[in-house]
Amino acid sequence: MDTLLEFEESILELEGKIRELRHLSDASDVNIVEEITRLQAKVEKELHRVYDKLTPWQKVQVARHHNRPKFSHISSTLFEDFTPLAGDRCFGDDHSIIGGLARFRGQSVMVIGQEKGTSTEGRIKHNFGMPHPEGYRKACRLMDLADRYQLPLITFVDTPGAYPGLDAEARGQAEAIARSTESGLKLTVPSVAVITGEGGSGGAVALASSNVVLMFEHSIYSVISPEGCANILWRSSSEAKTAAEALKLTAQDLKALKVIEVIIPEPLGGAHRNHAQALENLGDAVEKALMPLLKMSPSEIKAHRHRRFLDIGRTL
Repeated sequence: MDTLLEFEESILELEGKIRELRHLSDASDVNIVEEITRLQAKVEKELHRVYDKLTPWQKVQVARHHNRPKFSHISSTLFEDFTPLAGDRCFGDDHSIIGGLARFRGQSVMVIGQEKGTSTEGRIKHNFGMPHPEGYRKACRLMDLADRYQLPLITFVDTPGAYPGLDAEARGQAEAIARSTESGLKLTVPSVAVITGEGGSGGAVALASSNVVLMFEHSIYSVISPEGCANILWRSSSEAKTAAEALKLTAQDLKALKVIEVIIPEPLGGAHRNHAQALENLGDAVEKALMPLLKMSPSEIKAHRHRRFLDIGRTL
């Protein structure tokens, strides 16, 4: 793992001991096998203890873990015949938003996802998952294409927020985000969005104006990052933990507020520990959310989407 989570220190220590034992030359030694088994049971018990009561700030750290499944993992695992489509037909191609045609369990779909990158070079190429205006305009183009050919839309959100640089603002960042949000709301085809890691600010909402919004169990979704909120309200990023509590950014809080519909369970210890199981859970949840929508007419799809957004926050 290339990210050390402070609350996982005891777990990482035990896992280190297991790795050391496995590297011993006489791996067939009964005592070593028994010790590894004992330590593995201890790791599982410790994972349950820690992950059953994560605080909002700890969930922020898990959601940002560098080893969480990225869109590149999702597109190659869950989709067949994925064909990326590049460019916004106006300025250029933004590598932080990737989208195209694909098949999902036999159904032709349009897929759009935010990509953070998996290596140093990849993170730089994909701008750490922070889209420029041309990324959102590409998303608009692909949404319009999905609508024209009546293809269900599946989007995957994982961004700290849209890129805040001067060049992005000069090219109309706010307008591009608004247009992307509008394009999602106007669709006459079923749309499902999944928050897989970070869902930060309008840069996330732009790909999540869908009929159904799902979240991984330890992902986050908020109008601003905890650090940004702390800097505004307390003028100090040291209050990020307090801000994380106040923002109600966890999947559990957001489901209660009707901001999302479904919480996707993660493997014990988080999605970063077991990509295969996490992506299997993800695929099953997306399919379950999409199936009822496919039976609706275009007018019913639009009415359903508008109704869900009007219901957000109504808890009575």
